Amino acid sequence: MSDTQDTNAHTEFHRLWWHSRRGMLELDVLLLPFLEEAYRDLEPEDQARYRKLLSCEDADMFEWFMQRSKPEDPDLRRIVEMILNRVQPD
Repeated sequence: MSDTQDTNAHTEFHRLWWHSRRGMLELDVLLLPFLEEAYRDLEPEDQARYRKLLSCEDADMFEWFMQRSKPEDPDLRRIVEMILNRVQPD
């Protein structure tokens, strides 16, 4: 990987880290560790799903992660389930 690609990847990851900080502890304790520990190993499609998740409202994400509801969007449902499975393995 070239220095430019390394720099771009680092910049993108840093941007995602800041967008993963939601200011709601319940979300921060799920999103930040997932980003730091799992995001880089995800398939590109799942990385795109994570980025899509970050565009959602905090209140919606809170409902999903507290398992009070599920996202209607199948892409969002998949990434929410992936994140929950990391903290609540079967």
